[in-house]
Order: sequence, then structure tokens, then C-alpha cells
Amino acid sequence: METLVLYSEVVQRALCGENIIIWLPTGGGKTRAAVYVAKKHLETTENAKVVVLVNKVHLVDQHFTKEFDPHLGRDYKLVPVSGESDEKDFFGNVVRDSHLVICTAQILYNALINPEESRHVELSDITLLIIDECHHTHKESVYNKIMRCYVEKRLGEQGPLPQILGLTASPGTGGAKTLENAVEHVLQICANLDSSIVSTKNYVPELKQKVPRPKKSFDIVDKRNEDPFGEHLKWMMEQIHEFMNLPPDFKPRQFGTQEYEADVVVLEQRGVRDDNRVLAQCALHLRQYNDALLINDTLRMMDAYSSLEDYYSLKGLKAIDGTDYYLVGLFQENQVELRKLALDSRFENPKMAKLQTTLLNQFDAGVKSRGILFSKTRKSVHCLHDWISNNRVLQTAGIKAAILTGAGNGITYMTQHEQGETIRNFREGALNLLISTSVAEEGLDIPECNLVVRYGLLTNEIAQQQASGRARAQDSVYSVVAERGGREERREHINEYLEELTGKAIAKVQEMSPRQFHIRIRELQREDIIRTKAAESHKLQKRSRFPASRIQFLCRNCFKPVASGSDIKLVDNCYSVNPQNWGFELKYKKIALLPNIAIKNFALQTPDGRMTLKKWKDIPFTVEDFDFAEYCQDNFPDIIFD
Repeated sequence: METLVLYSEVVQRALCGENIIIWLPTGGGKTRAAVYVAKKHLETTENAKVVVLVNKVHLVDQHFTKEFDPHLGRDYKLVPVSGESDEKDFFGNVVRDSHLVICTAQILYNALINPEESRHVELSDITLLIIDECHHTHKESVYNKIMRCYVEKRLGEQGPLPQILGLTASPGTGGAKTLENAVEHVLQICANLDSSIVSTKNYVPELKQKVPRPKKSFDIVDKRNEDPFGEHLKWMMEQIHEFMNLPPDFKPRQFGTQEYEADVVVLEQRGVRDDNRVLAQCALHLRQYNDALLINDTLRMMDAYSSLEDYYSLKGLKAIDGTDYYLVGLFQENQVELRKLALDSRFENPKMAKLQTTLLNQFDAGVKSRGILFSKTRKSVHCLHDWISNNRVLQTAGIKAAILTGAGNGITYMTQHEQGETIRNFREGALNLLISTSVAEEGLDIPECNLVVRYGLLTNEIAQQQASGRARAQDSVYSVVAERGGREERREHINEYLEELTGKAIAKVQEMSPRQFHIRIRELQREDIIRTKAAESHKLQKRSRFPASRIQFLCRNCFKPVASGSDIKLVDNCYSVNPQNWGFELKYKKIALLPNIAIKNFALQTPDGRMTLKKWKDIPFTVEDFDFAEYCQDNFPDIIFD
């Protein structure tokens, strides 16, 4: 607790019972401050009950093991609860029987809306609610859903409510480019959390000494003069455009851009709605070629080629009609030429050579270095790992790299155990370079690094600050590898301005008089509640638009019907289709095996025509809850169920 001497000013108002947001840089001691506030709260509050919310599963165990348990575990009962914990099934009992609970926000929200006594929790059961990375409390995030429940009760003066303590390294500007709008964004975050925002003012020099800023390096390369591989891909895309007979009103943008990707997504949706399989399938294939162009711009040409080869090795087995045979045939006819071009080192991506130089400037076989290489996608992270592992020069320099991506299902995801093992090896020195997606940007307990590289990234100022904050060692370097005048370089400069703008906006908010601040916060809270209720009303109207039996689910690939809307059931907020073996299986109550389906794999045939959706919340019919007893009687007729 000794470091809190520097930050006593940021916790004083919290110790007096105020709702506050602590704004300190990454590595500045926010979590330690929260532990201190929790300790004092438990010591001084009758029937104290502290809940710590995190937004990522791996942070549950990290905060418990590294921060809260070492300082509070001897005197208080602490319980970590995540989606993988059995305790989530009786979360209400866990809260009642513990002094402090650390959990993901989704678990608390589920408990707030679950009427079952062993699972249910009321906000009035909690006396202190700590929200980690609280800048995520906006729009429809689960943090904000919890805080909307809180604000509604606050405005309605309904019973006791917990004290709020938010923690953030940056609330950001919310996309605002002017000071006035940035101030409004910060005020909205304060309104959502019903809190004031505080930062250190008396100990700024000490804070800068504790959290030194890395030296920023723009490692810029010129665009390659020739790109025959990329040009050949574009020629193939033009052939597909001619084959599909593009609608005259459709003007796609430049190949190899995010804008073109957005165009072909719209084109595929249009093909599905118009029952035009040629249009829909060609759009899907064009997206693959566009992805290959994006990979070619960031990684090796062979990575781009391999992405297409993997795609067509599966597509060739699933051909349905002439459209499929044409598209697969086009790739097969050009496959030898594409591979030949991809292997021609004269035209290799110059960014890769610059990245190699950047790494070699910090890593040497005789020097202890530690770094993180951030890239955009799981695909790019795996490609970079393969490149580094097979690069003789980088291996000679002593680089021992590993991948760090988010937890989830699928080959490219990691389990929580794998994440923990990788970070542990990095901390202990068995690894010295993490190649990571954004999962390592915020929250993770990663040791001080002397190098952070952002490679092929377009993100906002919050992500930039979080990544920069990982370079905490003395004389560390924060490198941006990008093409001269390209979008990554421009975005990095914009983010620098937005980071400065965030600080100015927070200062403006802190300068407001308590009365002025309170009035504005209440206005924003009331506006948000009205807006939310209107949106919910609209959603209910939308949901009752058609009876479930009038909706047909069609395969998005072949347009054949696969299920009726009445076959879909809601199981603990997951959508499952009963009679079909479709999608990932969900094991429910250790008995029922139910396919958990993704709406994006289907088209919906409605009385008003065909539609495509990204999310279940947009479906135009009401889904019934899954009847577990009925399922058991249908599937186990010889067993008697009470």
C-alpha cells in the first residue's frame, strides 16, 4: 500500500463515500487504489459487500490473485467468479456469503435479471461496486446495462444503492474531434457511472517518474514500387465483376480497402434478399480476395496466397451449381501463377523488412529485452508468429515469441489456461516477445516491456494509450511500423491529438462547479433513460411484427429452408434450434445437447420478403423460452420426471 501515498488525493473522495472515477495512466496504480478503498470500506461499513466488475474473463483470476487476495484474503472472504466457475450457478448465494466478489460484468447483470433466489442479486445487496476499465460503460455494453438499472433506481429514489468506484486509463473522446464534444463525451461517461472524475494533481512529477512515457518511433517505409501478386488478384476480381453482372446502381470502391469490404458485404446481403445466388456467392468470394489484398499489404505475399488456398480447398468440396464451379475454377486456373508471384522475393512487403529492423534494434542475444508486437487480427498474429519462428536472423537475436489472443471457441482462439500459461512464461523470461491482438492492450498483468510495436493497426486513442502504457521499462520504445502517408500513420497522429483533447476535456469537467456538474449529469441520465425506453418499445414492436411460425430460416449458402421460427428457443439468452443439428452444441443442465446457432449463417423468409441480420436482437418475431421438462419427456420417454 506504500505507493498510495502519492495518490492519496484520488482516493480521498472515495473514502468519504462519493461515487468517483479514478483516472490514472496504465501502470499508475488504479487497481491498487481500488484495493485500498475496498479495504477501508470493509473496515468501516456495517454489513459491507464489495463487488469488483471486470470486462474480460482472464481479469477475474488476475485481480483476485495479484491484487485483492494478497491484501484482503487473510481477513475477509473473497471469491472469484467467471463463466467457467461453478459458483455462477448460485451467484446470489455467493454474494450473500462473501465479503468481496470479483466477477465479469455479465454474471452480475444476469443475476440482477434472474428471479431464481439462489442466483438473484439486488443492487441494494452491494455496498461498494468497483468497475474496472470503466470507459466501456457506454451504449449497450453490459457495464452500461448494469448502470442503467442503478441510475433508474437513483432517479426514482428507490432504496439504498452501492457506492461506485470506476477505474480507467482513458475515457477517450467518443469519436469527438472538438473540445466541446469531447467534454460532452466525458460528461456522458460520468452520467452513466453516476460519478465525478478525479486525477492526481499534487503528485504529477512522482507519477511521471513511476510511469515513464516511452520514446515514440515512427518506423516508416515507402510503398513498394511493384506488386505483381496484388495486381493479379485485382485482375481476378475484375473477372468476377464481369461474371456476376454488377447492378448498374452499385459502384464499389477501391480494391484492397475496408471500404470495398463493406461494399461486398452489402452486395452479398442484396443477393440473398433478391434470391440472386450468383450475386451473393460472387460477393463472398470477392471478400476473400479483398482479405488477401489486405493481408498482402500487411504481411507476406505467401500469407495472402495461403488464405485463398485454404478457402478454396474447402469450397471445391461444396460446389452446388455453375457459379461455384466458375469461382473455384478461376482460382484453380490461376493458382500456379499466384504461387509463383507470391514466392518472388523481389516484390516482398517492405513493412516486413522494417519490422525485422525494429525488432533487431531492441533484441540481441546478449541483452535482456521484453516486448509486445500488436497486430489487428488473430490471422495476422499467427502469420507473424510463423514468420518470426522461421526467421533465422530473428532467432539468432534470441527472440522467443508466443501468440496471445482472446479466449473463445475455434482453432485461432486460446483457452484461459493457455492465456495464463503464456503470460506466466513471458513474466518468468521463458518468452521475451508476445505477438498479440488487442487482448493484451488493457488490464492484463504483463511485466514492464522495453519495446511495444503496433503493426498494421487502425484503432482509437484509448487503444493507443493502453498499448503505449505497456512500454513501462526505462528508455523503452513505442514503435509504429507503417507505410509513408498511409492510414496507420495518419491515424496515429490523430490519436496523439485526441489523447491531448481527452486531458483537456477532463480538466474542463473538473473545473465545473458541483451544482453545474450535478444538473448536467441529471439531464444526461434522464435523456438516456427516455432514449433507452423508446428503443425498447421499438424493439418490442419489431419483435411482434410476425408470428414465429410465419418465419422460415434459410441456409445462407443455398437458400434452402432448414427450420421454422417456431423451432427456435431461448436458453439462458442463447438461441438454439431444437430439431436441427445446426451450429455449436450447447450442453444444458448436463442432459440436453442443443445446437447454439449464429443468425449470420441464415436468411429469414418473412411474409414481407427475405432479410439478413447480424444479431439476434433484430429478429422480427418473438422467441419462446426453452421448456426443459418438455425436452426431457420428448427425448427420455421411459424416465419419470417430477
